[in-house]
Amino acid sequence: PAARAGCVISADGAYAARLARSGDSWFPERWTLDGPEPYAVPLPGSQPEEPGTEVLPMADGRVLIHRLTDGRHAFSLLYPTGPGTGEVPLGAVECPDPGTELWLLPPAPGGLRAYALAVGPLSTAVWLVAGGAFGPEHLAEVPGRCSGGVWLGGGDRLLALDRRVRGRTKTVVVDLQRGGELSPLLQIAEESDDRLLLADAD
Repeated sequence: PAARAGCVISADGAYAARLARSGDSWFPERWTLDGPEPYAVPLPGSQPEEPGTEVLPMADGRVLIHRLTDGRHAFSLLYPTGPGTGEVPLGAVECPDPGTELWLLPPAPGGLRAYALAVGPLSTAVWLVAGGAFGPEHLAEVPGRCSGGVWLGGGDRLLALDRRVRGRTKTVVVDLQRGGELSPLLQIAEESDDRLLLADAD
């Protein structure tokens, strides 16, 4: 699996989130970046977090946290409440295949929704894990094993993924508003491995 970012910055650059360490314990931490001076707010829960726990800042200042518990991928929104940390559980995603990996996609434009990628042996699922009406929502199933994740067009409709099929990697676009409709985006040559790293929002 690809290495995950140690610090994630929201799409508008106003907030950042990371997993911070205190001795042998880990806890989420939110940074405010759009004021005169950046500052951090610790968001410790009732117990320490696992080192591999993912966090992602939302546009409203809350922090999405992704925990793996009892084989289920659980999601919650954290926010400061004076001396403590408030938590809004969002639900969980179960991956029946033990070989499936699930991780958060980069912050989506707008910052109101968050998405995750579940990569199985033969296909990859795109999940809406925050911002939906009824908890995590399965949006699309893409044949092949996907990686990466770049938002196109300045919104959270078109998602570019690097898809590996038959030993070759090509970048495809997944239209999340049209049931996961696929279209090719990047192929330099028939036998090349092509991955999309960045895209200008315009």
